[in-house]
Amino acid sequence: MEVGIEMSQKLTTTEMPTTYDPKAAETKWYPYWMDGKYFEAGKRPDAKPYTIVIPPPNVTGMLHIGHALDFTLQDILIRTKRMQGFDALWLPGADHAGIATQTKVEQKLREEGKSRYDLGREKFLEKVWEWKDSYAATIHEQWAKMGFSLDYSRERFTLDEGLSRAVREVFVRLYEKGLIYRGKKIINWDPAARTALSDIEVEHKEVNGHLYHLQYPLKNGSGHITVATTRPETMLGDTAVAVHPEDERYKHLIGELIVLPIIGREIPIIADEYVEKDFGSGAVKITPAHDPNDFEVGQRHQLPQIVVMDESGTMNAEAGPYNGLDRAECRKRIVADLQASGVCVKIEDHVHQVGHSERSGAVVEPYLSTQWFVDMKPLAEAAIEAQRGGKGVNFVPERFERTYLQWIENVRDWCISRQLWWGHRIPAWYCDACGAMHVALEDQTTCSACGSGSLRQDEDVLDTWFSSALWPFSTLGWPDQTEDLKRFYPTDVLVTGYDIIYFWVARMIFTALEFTGEIPFKDVLMHGLVRDENGKKMSKSLGNGVDPLDVIEKYGADAMRYMISTSSTPGLDLRFRWERVEQARNFANKIWNASRFAIMNLEGIAASDIDINVTLGTADRWILHRLNATVADATRLIDAYDFGETGRVLYNFIWDDLCDWYIEFAKLSLYGQDAEAKRATQSVLAYVLDRTQRLIHPFMPFISEEIWQHLPHEGETVSLAPWPVYDAALEAPDAVAEMELLMDLIRSVRNIRAEVNVPMSKKIELQIKPSSPAEAGILTRNEEFVVRFCGTSKLDISLELAAPDKAMTAIVTGAELYLPLAGLIDIEQEIARLEKEIQHLDSEVSRVEKKLANAGFVAKAPAKVIEEEKAKMADYADKRDKVKARIAELRG
Repeated sequence: MEVGIEMSQKLTTTEMPTTYDPKAAETKWYPYWMDGKYFEAGKRPDAKPYTIVIPPPNVTGMLHIGHALDFTLQDILIRTKRMQGFDALWLPGADHAGIATQTKVEQKLREEGKSRYDLGREKFLEKVWEWKDSYAATIHEQWAKMGFSLDYSRERFTLDEGLSRAVREVFVRLYEKGLIYRGKKIINWDPAARTALSDIEVEHKEVNGHLYHLQYPLKNGSGHITVATTRPETMLGDTAVAVHPEDERYKHLIGELIVLPIIGREIPIIADEYVEKDFGSGAVKITPAHDPNDFEVGQRHQLPQIVVMDESGTMNAEAGPYNGLDRAECRKRIVADLQASGVCVKIEDHVHQVGHSERSGAVVEPYLSTQWFVDMKPLAEAAIEAQRGGKGVNFVPERFERTYLQWIENVRDWCISRQLWWGHRIPAWYCDACGAMHVALEDQTTCSACGSGSLRQDEDVLDTWFSSALWPFSTLGWPDQTEDLKRFYPTDVLVTGYDIIYFWVARMIFTALEFTGEIPFKDVLMHGLVRDENGKKMSKSLGNGVDPLDVIEKYGADAMRYMISTSSTPGLDLRFRWERVEQARNFANKIWNASRFAIMNLEGIAASDIDINVTLGTADRWILHRLNATVADATRLIDAYDFGETGRVLYNFIWDDLCDWYIEFAKLSLYGQDAEAKRATQSVLAYVLDRTQRLIHPFMPFISEEIWQHLPHEGETVSLAPWPVYDAALEAPDAVAEMELLMDLIRSVRNIRAEVNVPMSKKIELQIKPSSPAEAGILTRNEEFVVRFCGTSKLDISLELAAPDKAMTAIVTGAELYLPLAGLIDIEQEIARLEKEIQHLDSEVSRVEKKLANAGFVAKAPAKVIEEEKAKMADYADKRDKVKARIAELRG
């Protein structure tokens, strides 16, 4: 592999290209990191462990922009912790994604005119494994392009040997404990894929349908009772009509019989509090085999369960004259027949939510079926106890704890069987000789009940989420007590979208508490969805999706990573905007250009030459102070998962403080005649740039590595360079005060130049009246900066200065500025400008006065804050008085 340098070299070359080439850096440094095995955990036995297990992407295709957000946030955390000295493990892997992957492969087979049944189970699974290998390789390539620092030596797959063993262990233990059972219940059924679905695999879409009002005749001939339904074909499976027990309209009918139209079956009128007496007619048709609520009512009243269609959605023999019809065709026919017979008395347009299979697109059928289930309540109780007792998971943002608890307090049994071939096959065997069922860890060949060898394994596989629920501990070697499990479990944080809190996060907590006795992760960081610039959810049908590789191709991985991570706020959706990626690219270019200039002026400086404990100038001490504050803020904000605010802090320091101010100030020392001052500035520049690359590295790994390798440095990679830490010795409030005065002054002069269109190339006369001897001393000590950055031909600093006639003026904290610009200034325009300034200062004084007059604010705010507000008001008032005085002078 050609990476341009050997792993052990320490580059200090000053030769950097004039422009940053993201592709060159990305193709160089990722292989370098891989060859160096810098991301492998376990090499710091004395360090504290820090673990993240990646939410495994499905092997169904390419990673999307949502994955890019999720994984980038994790990479920021793991790179930061690695640099902070932790034994940091980021464990990668992928999910077999049962129905999603099988659907993709079956679609491919259909294009070839085949079905899975043509191949048979074994050959079909070979095809799926080929698909998996192909897309797993694609995912690896995408991870590399995005710069993710994963420990590939520990990579896992939900169908690998170890995880398959863990799945069987959990299934058998839960079965033996009575928490897994086989039974008949209403489930989500996909008639196209012919499998049960989890709730997360059902998409609810708004549909323009109809509400059919049907009159069911009473057997005694005394009248009828009216019900309404959106699915008239299911009436063929009705086994009762329910009314509320307190509904006076129907009390006399409870226990009476109805003759079901078309079928002629006699069904009872029952009383059940499930019915809302004030909704519709107050009477509800009960179809226990085709509605989950009706199923519960049927259980309470021991009603028959009549299934009227088969697994393909075709009506069966129980449907009488409609046997053999597709359910949609049956609906048309039965409505026509009911209208003709006078049973269907009204049809209303009705907009309602209808479940569709996420994979096949078919309308999901609530369907009575024999499936495997997990009894979730005992597992949920342990999780509730842990959360209520302060031993649960810390949700970020905190509001998601309520969402989590609300769901687990009302949890329902989980249907875990799927009628698929791709997945973990259920470890249950049935004896054809005696009918016994055996659930076991090992494959069974002989019936322990009768000794027969006529055993067949259950054809179904487990829901994908079953194996995913074990991910945090199964990936580390459970059920064996491996060294990795002992060291890296529980994990530290799970980063995931809020949309799967029920389906994955809760189930991981349930299984972890049950099988390890510990929560699987300390924190759960919830991020939102990545939407398009108009706030719409990205989808193939809308054509508004964004491929992260397209972003990288156009702007580079660092720009994409920085934009998407710093645009995010925990728990909230973010909008993808190309202009923000461009801004991030511009930020990278700014870092590059500033670093290139600095490195060109560090010729001959080695890492051992860097010494900031020497006599330093005001600007040098100021930038070290600002770096120190940035280190403290960035560290605190990353620990709080506030990546957006971290990005703002880093951006402001790098763009404003370092590039726009310090590097400009440093030029005076670098190009000056004072050798000691030059060497001191070189040391500060090298030190600050080095720490800056470390701070930005988790967000922008490629450009930071490229620049760091050109700087004087020790070590093989910035990935392992120690994270900067706050140093009280670098605090320099006096230098900050001096620089703030200088920067305020320079900005004011440049603003005045711009107002009257005087370019920097034209030298001006500048007169400064300091507010006190202290400010006079600051300005005198730093006179060369004022001359250089204000572009003066003559500079006069005096406490006794009298305001000159016909001059532009500015008031800054600590000084009054006068720019005699005879022939360039219009007195009336200057007065108008100053009057606008008074209006601004008036509003600021008024704002602070209102704040200080607010009793609530004064009562709650710390004394320091109140004093700061008072100081602000005094400063604004002082400036206003001086501006008013200047106006009077101009008019005089």
